[in-house]
Amino acid sequence: REKFLKREDCLQLHTARQVPEEGFRTMRARLGLFLLLSLLLIAAVWGQAPKPRPRKPGGTRRPTATRPQPVEPAEPTDFPPPILGPPSNIPGCPRECFCPPSFPSALYCDGRNLRKIPIIPAWAHYLYLQNNYIDEVTVESFKNATELKWVNLDNNRIRRVDRQLFDKLPNLLFLYMERNNLKEVPNDLPPNLEQLRLSRNQISKIPPGVFNKMEHLVLLDLHHNKLGDSDLGKNIFKGLKNLVQLNLAHNILRKMPPNVPHNIFQLFLDRNNIEDIPQGYFKDFHNLAFVRLNNNQLTDKGVPKTVFNVSSLLDLHLAYNKLSNVPVFNLQLEQLYLNNNNIEKINGTEICPFPVMSMSMSMNDEDAMPRLRYLRLDGNALKPPIPMDLIMCFRHLKSIVM
Repeated sequence: REKFLKREDCLQLHTARQVPEEGFRTMRARLGLFLLLSLLLIAAVWGQAPKPRPRKPGGTRRPTATRPQPVEPAEPTDFPPPILGPPSNIPGCPRECFCPPSFPSALYCDGRNLRKIPIIPAWAHYLYLQNNYIDEVTVESFKNATELKWVNLDNNRIRRVDRQLFDKLPNLLFLYMERNNLKEVPNDLPPNLEQLRLSRNQISKIPPGVFNKMEHLVLLDLHHNKLGDSDLGKNIFKGLKNLVQLNLAHNILRKMPPNVPHNIFQLFLDRNNIEDIPQGYFKDFHNLAFVRLNNNQLTDKGVPKTVFNVSSLLDLHLAYNKLSNVPVFNLQLEQLYLNNNNIEKINGTEICPFPVMSMSMSMNDEDAMPRLRYLRLDGNALKPPIPMDLIMCFRHLKSIVM
């Protein structure tokens, strides 16, 4: 019995040792299976990768064709769409415009991306078409608009105006066509026109006789164009009997314009290339109050000493020229701009309209005293102090800039 028990104990011990050995073998078998599956998966993926094609010996690679790049057009071809409003209760009001009930004679078509002018109704007196893309003005759009008094076409792309257009607009008083692409002043303008604004175009031609019948015109603005001396004919301003302001600034003039109407009050000739002024040029200008000749090429040789001694002159601008001396001026002048010239000295006794030490002049005689109030001399070669004779003469001076 003792032998039998010992044998049974040995069998149990052997069985207990065999259990962990079989578990370890099972784990090893599973790990081997996992590694085998991983290798098979890697091989499958590697087999699907694209293989480089072998090149033929001596072959050259074919060049790829390049597409031509599109050329940017000089003018934009894709404008934003016109802005259309809801139908109006006012008869004849175009959808491209706004017709305010509180101002029934006005038509607001400005800033609506228009390429063409809509048909203007007969009741319109005031027409606003600025800030669009309009490139021509045709008779068709204005065939019913005989009562128009005010037309604003600023800041468009207008190159052409129908010659018969203004025959349809006999009552037009104000015409604004600034910032366009006009190359000449339009023909057959309405005879009753009072203001014509054509600045910032490309105008280099004024047709002969274009102003002959415009005796009501009071303002003619042609500044910032391409007008030269040959473009201003001898009688180009003939007929402008009531002109108040003539603006020819920022053109390419080298001479003073001929035959300017003598009744004008304001003459603007800034930013040209004017070198000289003929003797007595202003002697018949009895109403002339404002003259602007800034940014030209004026020198003492080209400016007669007394050319600006005009009794009506109040405001004289001669800045940014090449003057070395102060020109003579009248008692009535109130503002004088001589900055940025070549002036090195100033003699109050010489430019004073009367003898500084004259005993006949009374301190209380306002009419006898020069009325100069503002004098600008900065940008020259002058050095302080201000000459005493200058102060003694011009006793109304409020400001001297040096």
